[in-house]
Amino acid sequence: MSVIFLLIIVSVLLAGSFLVVFWFALKKDQFDDMTTPAMRILLDDDEKTNKNNLKETAYERNE
Repeated sequence: MSVIFLLIIVSVLLAGSFLVVFWFALKKDQFDDMTTPAMRILLDDDEKTNKNNLKETAYERNE
């Protein structure tokens, strides 16, 4: 019976630690931008920006 009480205490402590870590991530703005990472896969990799912040394609760079 004492093993059950030990497991309950350990599971409550583990769940509390996960809650603290999640709260810390919320306070550090880890979940602010949910759109950009999902849209990044759709962006074209061939476009790069030069020093004047103008986009040029691989064809324009003669690659």
